[in-house]
Amino acid sequence: MRHVVVVEDDPHNAILFRKLFEKRLGCRVSHTESPEELLALVRAGADLIVMDVSLGNSQWEGRPVSGVDLCRLLKSDPTTSLVPVLLATAHAMRGDAESLLAESGADDYVSKPILDHARFAEQAAALMKEAA
Repeated sequence: MRHVVVVEDDPHNAILFRKLFEKRLGCRVSHTESPEELLALVRAGADLIVMDVSLGNSQWEGRPVSGVDLCRLLKSDPTTSLVPVLLATAHAMRGDAESLLAESGADDYVSKPILDHARFAEQAAALMKEAA
């Protein structure tokens, strides 16, 4: 069974992601806001990370971090760099996707709210298939 790690500070969005991955793709889902827990979950075996860009409660080494910061951390670590990261943000403007992807090193991007659940599931499944 594929394992998806959701890094999200909004509990409603976390529930939505969990339901989408469990029901549409049959995945096991873990949710965290903790960078330490994220690293442990990914190192233990993850097939995809869905990363909120704006994280209000996450700190790494005593300083606040964003999803972009955490993505760069994951992509710079040889033990986690190959796990695909799908950035998710509600603050999307034209051109944001390209700049966020370049800045973070993420593999793809989705704008919240997720309106087309089937398309989102296809996007996530494709990322997991490419990484396999």
